[in-house]
Amino acid sequence: MAGHSKWANIQHRKGRQDEKRGKVWTRIIREIMVAARQGGGDPNMNPRLRLAIDKAKAANMPADTIKKNVDKATGNLEGVHYDEIRYEGYGIGGAAVIIDCMTDNKVRTVAEVRHAFSKYGGNLGTEGSVAFQFKHCGQLIFAPGTSEDKVMEVALEAGADDVVTHDDGSLEVLSSPHDFEAVKKALEAAGLKPEVAEVTMRAENTIDLTGEDAQRMQKLLDVLEDLDDAQEVYHNAVIHE
Repeated sequence: MAGHSKWANIQHRKGRQDEKRGKVWTRIIREIMVAARQGGGDPNMNPRLRLAIDKAKAANMPADTIKKNVDKATGNLEGVHYDEIRYEGYGIGGAAVIIDCMTDNKVRTVAEVRHAFSKYGGNLGTEGSVAFQFKHCGQLIFAPGTSEDKVMEVALEAGADDVVTHDDGSLEVLSSPHDFEAVKKALEAAGLKPEVAEVTMRAENTIDLTGEDAQRMQKLLDVLEDLDDAQEVYHNAVIHE
């Protein structure tokens, strides 16, 4: 992502997510249920479930709500069955977009995703059409002013793949998805608290959008993120407002 605007884009995205807090619990519950169904209900043996529970706690979800949904997923309580499905497409200016969904009705979901793309200036692509432009990895981002030497020392010692210093002073630690949790724990134990910590699809290259194109792209992203079945929306657009 363009160095000069990395931090601005992260803050922008966090602000938009905060505005949509009402949907956060719904998405986390689905993630908990799918993770528990696939890997079992013990978070000590299921890293994906552990990460989902961490997200739930960070969003102030009550422990009994977490437990109830783990029980539903593992068959101890009756619950809804969700399937994971990924859609890929192109936004404004050829920007690449990935939408990860969890749904109990694939026909409904694909219709909603296709409608959003066609109505707001994008195109729904085929499987694999844009995914090659992203890397599945662990990502931790630190605010400008964080000690580069300390982050680098702790992160690389803990198994991180790379530490990127951006032009705006923010730091980005990258790891394999497998090593993400160990790297995160080591950094936090050293007193280094990331602003963003997630396993993500990170764009390998970016497209800068300004003016009307930036506004149109943001509208498309907002609509996709607001879809009931959308869990995550990844893209390679750097939006300059």
